[in-house]
Amino acid sequence: MAGLKRFFQNYSGTLLILATAFVLYELVTDGLGLLSQVLFPGFSKIGPRLVSSLPKLIDCFFSSMYLLIPTYIVGAVSGVLLGIIIGLRPRLHKSLKPIIFGLSPLPPSMLTPYFIAVMPTFYLSSCGVIFIGVFWPILSGTINGITMIEQKYLDNAKVLGFTGWKLLFYIIIPAAAPMIFAGMGTALNFAFILLGIAEMFATTSGLGYYIQYYADFSDYARVLAGLLFTTVVIVSIMVLFDRLKKKTLFWTINKDMG
Repeated sequence: MAGLKRFFQNYSGTLLILATAFVLYELVTDGLGLLSQVLFPGFSKIGPRLVSSLPKLIDCFFSSMYLLIPTYIVGAVSGVLLGIIIGLRPRLHKSLKPIIFGLSPLPPSMLTPYFIAVMPTFYLSSCGVIFIGVFWPILSGTINGITMIEQKYLDNAKVLGFTGWKLLFYIIIPAAAPMIFAGMGTALNFAFILLGIAEMFATTSGLGYYIQYYADFSDYARVLAGLLFTTVVIVSIMVLFDRLKKKTLFWTINKDMG
């Protein structure tokens, strides 16, 4: 009961906004019929479609996670490791900085046709698109986190005898961790966007594929059901990530603001 009470205290505003949006949408669709019933079906149609599609949506969820999770992990590990190497070497950072500035803003979705043409399978081409979107924010966050460490912390650490791996794991990485996690959060947002794009064009399964498939048949009740299910999945994963970040960076969290 205490946990439920805390939930309502923390998210009463969110629940009020969602309830208002639900009522307004229902009013302009099933209620007054102000919107096209084809493009904007009411919840009287979306609800049954969502329930009947749950087994398929759950299968699509696992298919999406099979694509997203390994790719995100590989992109995150690659971004952090390379970010540490570049961030700790000023001359290397200076040489690569213009290249990173030039390549990182390129939309990974533009590379989808090339990945489809080059990669041996649609799965790997989708992984390539998501990897690019995950890699750059984490690389940039790691580099920025390391280069922004105050020199006095490094000097004090060396006076205390922290060198080599000990300096890296006890001083540098913890100090850069907030920026690294910021990059990881941005990368996770990009990963969801690119996951949907990749599944719409380069896979035959997943939540993005489900939405695109029924959109092609103009079954917008199932499209909206898929969007609602996908939204719940995204929010759940982002909440889990936020909790992981708060537990990992507990010393940086303002409890009054968090």
